[in-house]
Amino acid sequence: MSIRENFEEAIKVLQEFLENEVNLKNIETAGAIMANAIKNGGKIFSCGNGGSMCDAMHFAEELTGSFREKRKAIPAIAISDPAHITCTANDFGWNYVFSRYIEALGKKEDVLLAISTSGNSANIIEAAKTAGERGMKIVALTGKDGGLLKNMCDVEIRSPQSKYSDRVQEIHIKVIHSLIEYIEQNT
Repeated sequence: MSIRENFEEAIKVLQEFLENEVNLKNIETAGAIMANAIKNGGKIFSCGNGGSMCDAMHFAEELTGSFREKRKAIPAIAISDPAHITCTANDFGWNYVFSRYIEALGKKEDVLLAISTSGNSANIIEAAKTAGERGMKIVALTGKDGGLLKNMCDVEIRSPQSKYSDRVQEIHIKVIHSLIEYIEQNT
């Protein structure tokens, strides 16, 4: 694929996402859930694997740091501490690296942003189970057919079908920036 074709394909996936009004409504609904959690004393946890972990970290740092305008810090935590992850993976298994963190710190007024390009990452599924058990709201960013995660969340925002994860992640980062802006404007 040429460089031009790469960008043209990215535009096509973005256009497909925009053509489905449900996607925009789901972003607004997810943003409202997150903003309400913050207004009610909650926080937002985010998690993902690989590039999705980087997206989870990006989301949290934009909220605790700053995005476009200077403002008070907004409580968000990316579950990305290497000591916690390696300890938990060693003692309990990789599937529990996110859920154990939520078990320790999650409360019913909190929200989980679960990011999985397949919707089937076992450790993301466990995180969603634990968040659900604690009464937390769950927002999922998925791809493909949404996987198991689509039925475990309050709001699913799914990237259009794509052969590769990078196209899914390109939609996810745009959604993340939209969520951050929504939260900033509504808290």
